[in-house]
Amino acid sequence: MKKLLISLIASVALMSAAQAGDAVAGKAKAATCGACHGADGNSLAPNFPKIAAQGERYLVKQITDIKNGVRQVPEMTGFVSALTETDIADIAAFYASQSTASGAADPALVEAGKRIFLGGNEATGVPACIACHGAGGKGMGAAGFPRVAGQHAAYTEKQLKDFYNAKRSNDASSVMRDIASRMHMDEIKAVSSYIQGLK
Repeated sequence: MKKLLISLIASVALMSAAQAGDAVAGKAKAATCGACHGADGNSLAPNFPKIAAQGERYLVKQITDIKNGVRQVPEMTGFVSALTETDIADIAAFYASQSTASGAADPALVEAGKRIFLGGNEATGVPACIACHGAGGKGMGAAGFPRVAGQHAAYTEKQLKDFYNAKRSNDASSVMRDIASRMHMDEIKAVSSYIQGLK
């Protein structure tokens, strides 16, 4: 647990400051993004993430990582390949300025998901999700930790499984890969559902 906390602190220290974006300019530049993510960043398809109200720093990193091939998202490659740093910053600013739509958790999974989200699993070394994502799941924008509240359960579950299987590796200091590798599949499913219900 101590190593994980040191990794979290180190990852915050190593993150570079993102360029400030222009949300007004970003709205026009994000027009094609709306096909999958929704015009305001509230995707209706559970396999495409909601990006409304997401932190600018996190969005800039993800878009840049996809553009540079650090994060593999084939569906997005064609859309981001021609974006400049300014375009990316503007798009991130636009989506960060939007409000996210909440979802609902599966009542059968709420207690198990809440337990992991708020308290982790000490026996297996899984820290509470609130440590980085906040009690309400709103993330820590300055640190680049993403907002998760209201995110589609299917999307969150896939990301956690990708971290678990090391199919996704653009997490600073391997923090999410380390956490996910300690989780059971039923914990991943439950916490993903709980996150979807956070408002």
